[in-house]
Parts: sequence; structure tokens; C-alpha cells
Amino acid sequence: MRGPVIVAIDGPSGAGKSTVAKLLARRLGVPYIDTGAMYRAIGLAARDAGVRLPIEDPENVTLLAESLSIGIETWPEMRVSLDGRDVTAEIREPEISRYASAVSAIPGVRRRLVAEQRRLAAASGGVMEGRDIGTKVFPDTPHKFFLTADLPVRARRRAAELAERGTPQRYDDVLAEMAKRDSDDATRSESPLTRDDTYILVDSSGRDAAAVVEDIERRVRAAG
Repeated sequence: MRGPVIVAIDGPSGAGKSTVAKLLARRLGVPYIDTGAMYRAIGLAARDAGVRLPIEDPENVTLLAESLSIGIETWPEMRVSLDGRDVTAEIREPEISRYASAVSAIPGVRRRLVAEQRRLAAASGGVMEGRDIGTKVFPDTPHKFFLTADLPVRARRRAAELAERGTPQRYDDVLAEMAKRDSDDATRSESPLTRDDTYILVDSSGRDAAAVVEDIERRVRAAG
């Protein structure tokens, strides 16, 4: 493969993007970049600044995002910091998922973070996962995958993940929240979650992460 390899993995919440992207990055020898974590970081900062949902002053949140120093470490694992403070664990709180979805709909916030995402991947490439990597961040990469799974499957995965982190939630609550986020992501005016015929659709509903990674790696290497 010539030049920096940039693999875009887009898809809805709970489809397994993070697990697959991490494993794939190791297999390909490139950084793993979780763009969703960056939106979560802005969401955390907004919450801590006293912003309440629904967001009534998006311009204020844009100014906040532009004022923050977002630190991203990609090796040996991805860690996120805000103004020098490690927030890797805090951004995974259930409440921050709602803030991440809200701030990601703000055009100014997306512009700020897309520029950072392009900077991170331009030199050494990377496996980037999110919701608009292949449509907005790196639309010209030949390696574009849309990873999905049935909603109940995704909700069960997320509920298990939250329980493992010590922040359990009822399955029905996770299912309802995930359905709402799917709707919000698909209908927002700024960079909605979507795919076109340049993507390869990968359904992980009945497959484990290893099988999905093997499939995607084979396709990336075959494309050169």
C-alpha cells in the first residue's frame, strides 16, 4: 500500500466501530483515531461550563470548542485531554453521549474538529471511526466502510459495555436512547449519518469482531 493509509469506518452507535477500528489499526500498523471521542470531549466541556440540553446557544458552544486545547494520543492507545487534563474516562459517562450528539449537530464545532481530524491523519494515516469520515472528513479515501448492526443487537452491546464500565443502565433505556440518537444523527442538517455507493456495507449483527476485522483488512490490502 502506497502513501498514508486512511480507512474510514462510519456507522451508528453500538455497531462495533471502536473495537473493529482498534484491531484493524494494529493489523495495518497505523494509528487508531476515535473521532467520536473528540465530540464527547466538547460535550463534556459544554456540560461542565453549565450548558443544558437542548442547546439554546450553539454559537456559544462553538466559541467554547474553539477555545479548548484538545490533546489526542494514539499510541499505545487513544487518550483524550482537555487543556492538559486527561478526560478519557469521563467522556464515556452515559450523560456525555447525549451531549456529544447535541454538539455534533453544531456546524462550528464540526468545522473545528474536522480540521483536527485531518491534521492527525494527514501525516501517518489512520483508521478513523465516526459518522462522517467518508462523507466529509476524508471523502477521497478509497477505503470507506459503513459498519452497522440491528438496533437490538447494538443496544445489547452498549448495555454490556456500560455494565462493564461500572455505569449500568436498563436495556430498555439504552434501546430507547440509541433509537433517538439514530434518528437525530440521520436527520440533522449538518453532516447527517449517511452512506453512498462509495462505501462497503458491513453488517456485524451475527459476526464477531475478529471476523469483521479480517474482512475489512482483506479489502483494504486488496485495494492497495
